[in-house]
Amino acid sequence: MNSIITVISNIIAIYRRELQSYFASPLAYGIATIFWLLAGFLLIILVFGPQGLLEQSAFADQAGVQGTPLDLPYEFTQFYLGLLGSLAMFVLPALSMGLYTDERKQGTLELLATSPITNWAVALGKLLGVVTFFFTMVLPLLVLESLIVGVSDPTFDLKLLFIGHLGLILMAAGVLSLGMFISSLTESTVLAAILTFALILVLFILEGVASGLQGPMGEAISHLSLLKHYNDFTQGVFDISGLVLFLSYAVLGLFLTAQSNEAFRFQRN
Repeated sequence: MNSIITVISNIIAIYRRELQSYFASPLAYGIATIFWLLAGFLLIILVFGPQGLLEQSAFADQAGVQGTPLDLPYEFTQFYLGLLGSLAMFVLPALSMGLYTDERKQGTLELLATSPITNWAVALGKLLGVVTFFFTMVLPLLVLESLIVGVSDPTFDLKLLFIGHLGLILMAAGVLSLGMFISSLTESTVLAAILTFALILVLFILEGVASGLQGPMGEAISHLSLLKHYNDFTQGVFDISGLVLFLSYAVLGLFLTAQSNEAFRFQRN
């Protein structure tokens, strides 16, 4: 029991240290600012632009459209979440690139490697820290989206919005974990970011690759696609298989990072 409490305490300590480093980092604030500016610009265009939500709603009212009306809030939410997923492709590598490369540059990785804290605890604490920071980046956008679609008539089910953002956070956790592993392999933050972006790109286009294959092979490759499962969440579908996949990527990244650090610790001994 004491050992479990000790492990949890170590994870919390690493988590707090990592989160504080992000909130004290000018680079992290720069990444967040660029993300908010781009996401906010896209949000304004989708709502107030020539083909935006308000314009389409006004046109439908003036034309007296009959039959099943277009669910504009749902279409807006699904499309905007898709754009956020695309932005995340560039933001997540920038967030994960320094998780271990900075430790190498500052000489603190050797201290972590020789400390009594297990590699798993260090990796998990770091992952929780960067995922929390990304969540704080997404949260203001979620509030704005809720305000926009919350005033729609008929009433929009905000549960669909929360499910979509849950998918975004889960996908980010998997990608950041894999990016953390890549960061543990090199001292170059730029190289870590490039390799992580390349990995994300591959995991996104797997759906397109799978569409050209037949049989079990195509289905297996399709199941590994980030885009396929993320799209299910953006449609308001709580996809269990997607949940399992994103968590599997997160656990895989943790495992590989722990092994990488164990190899580093072995070299130092």
